[in-house]
Amino acid sequence: MNKAILVTGGESRFCKKLKNYSKNLNFYFATKSECNILNLKSLQKIIKKIKPKIIIHCAGLSRPMNIHEKNIQKSIDLNIIGTSNVVKICEKYKIKLIYFSTGYVYEGKKGNYSETDPVKPFNNYGLSKLGGECAVAMYKNSLILRITMTEKPFPYKKAFSDLRTNFIFQEEIAKILPLLINEKGIINVGGKSRSVYTFAKKYNPEIIKARVNKKVRLPLNQTMNISKLNQIISKRKKFSW
Repeated sequence: MNKAILVTGGESRFCKKLKNYSKNLNFYFATKSECNILNLKSLQKIIKKIKPKIIIHCAGLSRPMNIHEKNIQKSIDLNIIGTSNVVKICEKYKIKLIYFSTGYVYEGKKGNYSETDPVKPFNNYGLSKLGGECAVAMYKNSLILRITMTEKPFPYKKAFSDLRTNFIFQEEIAKILPLLINEKGIINVGGKSRSVYTFAKKYNPEIIKARVNKKVRLPLNQTMNISKLNQIISKRKKFSW
């Protein structure tokens, strides 16, 4: 594929992994200094330089999670306003947009959420990413990926045995991303539905089992239905760029 693909947030943890799987792909990983999503002139400058056919929008604010509670202005700026700016640019220059969202847009109580289920974020991070989704959904030439991923090795000493999710390592997301590049709409992206402890123990037998503190009020079934993802992968895995 010769299409130029601009990746915002090119210095992020995920993008560092993605670079390992992009040697034969025409990716351009933009730094914050050359692609400021809060500045339309900065975005226009990088667009004119790279002339991308696709933008993969990874830039934004994620960790630490409590920053979205303590500093809602920063959360709104980076995840909602910044994403809206990227949508505006894509619409102006007719560029395909792929937006990295999160499974946190779902309520996280009943589990097995499909892409057509109602959304009801359980924290400010999810709300901020849903705000970005709203802007992206207004632009038809777009793809929203609701992703549940983590770093490898698992970055914590303890893991919840009573919280179910779809954790998948960043490296695995990087591998399957090329298979999704031509899709539109919304796709849940993650791994097998299981407890965080079961996921972590597979790779670290020494992980300590823990339970969710009731005071934290984390919903215990955040699992997504990934059948749509699996169908796409099964159809496209025999093809390569």
